[in-house]
Amino acid sequence: MKRILLVISTLLITSLACQMTGFTPLSQPTPVSQPQSSAPLQVDSAIPQNGSLEALYQNVMPGVVAIRTDLGLGSGFVFDSEGHVVTNQHVVDGASTVAISFASGFKAFGTVIGFDTDADVAVIKVDAPAEEIHPLAIGDSSVLNVGQPVVAIGNPFGLSGTMTLGIVSGLGRTQPAHQASGGGFFSTADIIQTDAAINPGNSGGPLFNMNGEVIGINQSIRTDTINQSTGNGVNSGVGFSISINLVKRIVPILIRDGKYAYPYLGISSNSDLSLFEIEALGLTTYTGAYVVSVVKDGPADLAGIQAGATPTRIDGLSAGGDLITAFDGKPVTTFDEMLSYLLTSKSPGDTAVLTVLRDGQSIDITVTLGERP
Repeated sequence: MKRILLVISTLLITSLACQMTGFTPLSQPTPVSQPQSSAPLQVDSAIPQNGSLEALYQNVMPGVVAIRTDLGLGSGFVFDSEGHVVTNQHVVDGASTVAISFASGFKAFGTVIGFDTDADVAVIKVDAPAEEIHPLAIGDSSVLNVGQPVVAIGNPFGLSGTMTLGIVSGLGRTQPAHQASGGGFFSTADIIQTDAAINPGNSGGPLFNMNGEVIGINQSIRTDTINQSTGNGVNSGVGFSISINLVKRIVPILIRDGKYAYPYLGISSNSDLSLFEIEALGLTTYTGAYVVSVVKDGPADLAGIQAGATPTRIDGLSAGGDLITAFDGKPVTTFDEMLSYLLTSKSPGDTAVLTVLRDGQSIDITVTLGERP
């Protein structure tokens, strides 16, 4: 079944069940008894590009933490010198206070000061001595390439400080966020796929490049196998991490405001068009984001973006809609690619120039982005 993504705020997934079977967050559910301007990115030095894995581990471990709540265990990392720790929202879900364990053995309570459920990101403020606060170097996920080696560090199954090695398996993946009032799901994007082993307890932990820079937050796995005793998914080599470029946009706002507002475009599009659909729509190109529908009075509608309205031989698919071929001058190959650019580059109130193919003509349309409802 093909999923259809709607850009209502970020954009939505309306047909999801068959794609997301076995999609499992990675926090460890085993119960335990232990109970405002944007912050600058202040980091320790990264290791040399040609450094060893041992050197990488020794360099970054002081900035990797374990996070415990009344319900389970996850991972996280020190984001800045002010004691802000970043993790997944699902790790701290329902908790206002959590227990933080540092690699040195030092432990302290931290307060959840902000979270975003759609990207699954949360920020914890921990009061700890300066010698315990080791901010990690923050990388640039936009320069990643498939095949590039990466390292995950976290606390799978409570095994603290576990390091695993893999590669970037894919880029620009999308995942469902919360359900929209009109049906379907909002989506987050710019997700990194990796085969580095990540399991329950790795949630919220950092994914590193070989230079010791954080390039993602380990978040979930996709699997068809479930551990019958715990109900957790079993690692299948298909893991997902939230890109650090999306995190870099969200976290400073969470520190300042406690919440994050997403840009809203107000269209729906297929994540991918089959050759049969391309022929039925009469398109002359295989790339681009075809506009299936436009939300009435939304930003795209007010700017004049047009959806398909002429029925085709394929049920539910109408021809005559705009085909978005570029976003702010950047070529659009797929809808997921456009969504990644939207989320990592734009905010509510920003303008965006959509280049669309309409009736064989290429035209530029300026859209003022709204805030996701």
